[in-house]
Amino acid sequence: MSDKFENISVVKKSNVFFDGKCVSHSVLFPDGTRKTVGVIMPGSQLTFNVGVPEIMEITSGSCDVKIAGEHAFKTYPAGTQFSVAANSSFEIHAKDTVDYVCSFGSD
Repeated sequence: MSDKFENISVVKKSNVFFDGKCVSHSVLFPDGTRKTVGVIMPGSQLTFNVGVPEIMEITSGSCDVKIAGEHAFKTYPAGTQFSVAANSSFEIHAKDTVDYVCSFGSD
């Protein structure tokens, strides 16, 4: 995995969730795909509802995640990723500052 994106556009307005505990920016690619690049503040315990499939790549930090239908949390450190099905949800507990890249519409 590369540590940067080439030839992209960034939406200037940030996406702020959960009173600032999660902040991201949308990144637009020439082929029309979109990703978000964001950060989750340390100690945050958040639940996200997703409409389309998502792949969450953890680029720094560590978090515990429980995807809807799973029985237990799993730890995801930097360099790992997890997938969430469409019309589902996941809980994420940030152990420290978590940087991530979220890709949409991929199983």
